[in-house]
Amino acid sequence: MGTIDAASRPFERVLVANRGEIAVRVIRTLRRLGIRSIAVHSDADADAPHVRLADEAVRIGPAPAAQSYLDPARLVAAALETGAQAVHPGYGFLSEHAGFAAACREAGIVFIGPGDEALAVMGDKIRAKRHVAASGVPVVPGVSDPDLDDAELLAAGEQVGFPLLVKPSAGGGGKGMQIARDAVELADAIPAARRVARTSFGDDTLLLERLIERPRHIEVQVLADADGTVIHLGERECSLQRRHQKVVEEAPSPLLDAATRERIGQAACDAARSVAYLGAGTVEFLVSDVAPDEFFFIEMNTRLQVEHPVTELVTGIDLVEQQLRIAAGQPLAIAQHDVHLTGHAIEARVYAESPDRGFLPSTGELLEWRPATGEGVRVDAGIRTSQHITADYDPMLAKVIAYGADRAEALERLDAALAETVVLGVDTNLAFVRRLLADPDVRAGALDTNLIERMPPATAGRPRPEQLAAAASAVLADAAREGRALERAGAGPAAWTDAAGWRLGAHRPPTVLLAPRDEPADVVAVAVAAGRSAEADEPAATVRIAADGEIWVHDAHGTFALVHVARRAHAEARRALAERGGVALSPELRAPMPGTVTAVFVADGDPVEAGAPILAIEAMKMEHRITASAAGTVRLAASVGDLVSRDQPVARIEPASDTRDAASAPESDLPATRGAHEQEPTHAV
Repeated sequence: MGTIDAASRPFERVLVANRGEIAVRVIRTLRRLGIRSIAVHSDADADAPHVRLADEAVRIGPAPAAQSYLDPARLVAAALETGAQAVHPGYGFLSEHAGFAAACREAGIVFIGPGDEALAVMGDKIRAKRHVAASGVPVVPGVSDPDLDDAELLAAGEQVGFPLLVKPSAGGGGKGMQIARDAVELADAIPAARRVARTSFGDDTLLLERLIERPRHIEVQVLADADGTVIHLGERECSLQRRHQKVVEEAPSPLLDAATRERIGQAACDAARSVAYLGAGTVEFLVSDVAPDEFFFIEMNTRLQVEHPVTELVTGIDLVEQQLRIAAGQPLAIAQHDVHLTGHAIEARVYAESPDRGFLPSTGELLEWRPATGEGVRVDAGIRTSQHITADYDPMLAKVIAYGADRAEALERLDAALAETVVLGVDTNLAFVRRLLADPDVRAGALDTNLIERMPPATAGRPRPEQLAAAASAVLADAAREGRALERAGAGPAAWTDAAGWRLGAHRPPTVLLAPRDEPADVVAVAVAAGRSAEADEPAATVRIAADGEIWVHDAHGTFALVHVARRAHAEARRALAERGGVALSPELRAPMPGTVTAVFVADGDPVEAGAPILAIEAMKMEHRITASAAGTVRLAASVGDLVSRDQPVARIEPASDTRDAASAPESDLPATRGAHEQEPTHAV
């Protein structure tokens, strides 16, 4: 597509009220259409890619989203200040906020999204279900009364029957959803879901739905103009989810036949017409795996979806361009008979998270970001090397999308693209997604929303010898660049300190002690061949060393975070462990991720049993409970509202009879150092 002439441009200046990859993606279409783009940013995003790409940028506040991207007044003020004719909200944040849309219109600014009725009706899951049910659209049995308190909701849920899905009414993206298989689980799920809903959406209203076992999640993309024309662009299969958050999406669905595709598409169009919809929207359904001709309305997302690229690839239609033209009052230039689905597209979301730690969010500096390239590969991202990934925003870093003539080719291209994608400095789900794509059921298209939950727990894996060798070479090269001797300074004459591996009578290659970052006691000695260095040999692996000494290594087989272990610390740790008879006990309960303490379930000094909940931490809109590792007395080190870092002690469990002495103290901090600064006068580094 070429540049559009001025006469056919829908707008001259558009403000993008979002950040990250969606802001970058919207700005690219604006640039192609010759529309001046205006970015907004918090202090955390002052030098982010979307800011660099835009024609103009406006600061809207500090890092917390509530004081920047979620503040309608700041965004409207930015639009007025820059003379923007329209605001594109992207997705998330205020994209479905009726108050923000109204504020834009009151200020004389076009909100690129649907009208007030659609936002009001479809933005509330309870009201949306009632609305479509009245129109004859099948809905899942459940409870959708916003006036019920926890006790009444519990009683009503028992009447519907188990299993039940507890959902925040005002939210989306699976945030706050809980599954309850009996009354006891429901009693715990309701307050937990309310907490997340209150924090994430400012509204703790809940609804309950009967959980349909082994369902498939199918959504239909619709477009509607001001003349009342509504069309659909086919469906997307979004059944591969974790904790109700989509991980992999594809178009078209491998489940539906042509007849069902037409029926579900028309149902989506009818739902859009019922609220006089305007713009791009998505109607979501649950479809029975065993009866694909049966579907149930879930909700309508009144915005662009994260997974919209797969629809763009199989239809050839730029959805952002369509949003802009519709918002400018132009009629749809596409009729239903013009829509054809060609080929197959699959998208994988790349998250900053640790799969082997229960998919907890990961934060840190991006030491290296290198997206995949190649035929049929599209990468939507809003990150850059040296950018800091914080807990202030959603953990999604990028989307890797592959297109092929058929599903098999798209799968192969996506796997190759994920292997080529380099993200160093924060943990990601890249290896997990590749394992998911290799699952026989996924390959066969036999999908359902519980497939990921049935997979074996994610494990960290082990670095290959080639990766360890590359990491060890990088440690030596780093020391050489900084002029640090490989042995401890002041240990003797220069011949002993400057000649790595020097021994009387023979040369022995230097040995670097490495360990997985999360298992610092699992030390491996890696010998580095004479003359080898990371720069000289240019190994296939990419290695980066963080400021705190973490060593990140990537090749086509995976990514690993390692630490360099000082030889003296390693020896002392082994000696201490031997003195304890090989037993290492730690009473400390540590934060598994950086975040905010949102709930404390016990009082300081309370007796607790093993497995009892102690407190909850929320980060990136996900709540994680810390439980007691053993029976004893709890001593709290954190309270509600505290900001905690990863691995920070938040509580301690004291056994009923704590007679341990210093020799039985935990070894957690003994084996590893975060740098290569402490060296022994020997060939081992």
